[in-house]
Amino acid sequence: MDLNLIPNEQQFRDKFRAWLKTNVPEEWKGGTSAEDRDDYIEYLRDWQRKLYEGGWAGISWPKEYGGRGATLMEQAIFQEELARAGAPQLIGTIGLSLVGPTIIAMGTDEQKSRYLPKILSGEEIWCQGFSEPNAGSDLAAIGTKAIRDGDDFIVNGQKIWTSFAQLANLCLLLVRTDTEAPKHKGITCLLADMHSEGVSVRPLRQMSGDSGFNEVFFSNVRVPVTQVLGEVNKGWTTGITALMNERANLGTGIQVVFKRNLAALIARSRTVERNGRPASEDPIVRQKLAQAYLELEILRLNTNRALTSLSKNGIPGPEGSTQKLYWSEMNQRTQQTAQEILGPYGQLKDFDNGIWEYAYLRARGNTIEAGTSEIQRNIIAERVLGLPKSY
Repeated sequence: MDLNLIPNEQQFRDKFRAWLKTNVPEEWKGGTSAEDRDDYIEYLRDWQRKLYEGGWAGISWPKEYGGRGATLMEQAIFQEELARAGAPQLIGTIGLSLVGPTIIAMGTDEQKSRYLPKILSGEEIWCQGFSEPNAGSDLAAIGTKAIRDGDDFIVNGQKIWTSFAQLANLCLLLVRTDTEAPKHKGITCLLADMHSEGVSVRPLRQMSGDSGFNEVFFSNVRVPVTQVLGEVNKGWTTGITALMNERANLGTGIQVVFKRNLAALIARSRTVERNGRPASEDPIVRQKLAQAYLELEILRLNTNRALTSLSKNGIPGPEGSTQKLYWSEMNQRTQQTAQEILGPYGQLKDFDNGIWEYAYLRARGNTIEAGTSEIQRNIIAERVLGLPKSY
């Protein structure tokens, strides 16, 4: 495994790093804890537009669709540099990383022409309508129905835990179009307009204070047949293609963010007192910080290993579940350690701008979003280790 940068990769890194230095405002570096604040959302729209105009949106997409055709290593460099610069998240991340690549792989020419440019620019925001109240982890058990009526499908049902639905213009929507077929069949993927009559969104307030997740209700919503992505009744294949892209995040950027957060915690442990002396002098605290450092180093090495594996076959596989499972549970352990070290200070919104309180509460969602830890373990057991299915 040789991860030393070759000249072209160094040039790519230096060019992007210089662009970020010029374009990421100092006051926004490190982000903010308000996912649904109006001024923050507007900034994120402007930020993605700026990336797009600079040629840095959808870098992994083929050049013919407006991307840079970046190599796997360049994609890793891109994520690391974004995190290192403290740049804000991409508000169109679902479109860029999940919907766009799926449309490129399975969409018609008309769909590619219509949707891809506006995904890149951030003009249209996407959400992902997969999970349901009775079919969260068991995606194939979805009950939202779509009945053919001439040139349209009429959709009725409910989705839940839908990120960005309160902002989204469009939805990558899985529906059941054949109720008689086995549950992994009879599913169709639609590109649904979130402004259609009959669509309603209800934000779900989280304990962190944000409303990043939503319930979405469909009541006799008409979706043109031309908006089927893939084939009718073969939407399971389309959905899996999308999920593979979602879980293919190998942690190249997130491990940089975690490293920065851990460094901040270590620095704070030297200023917060326990029994009249800095917390960093407590042997138990030192052990916990060392454990967090070791786990972060494991994430970095596993990221490098996964990066090497993916570079050989070019296709994201179930191994991505290993990384998602690891970093989500690791972050929860680290945030628990932070609360133990900081004590009551860690629960205050006016201490360090509330970053510790927010990070601890928000981390609880890590093991649910993008597939629960239980589902990730099943994927690893069955598809990576070849163990029998769990019933």
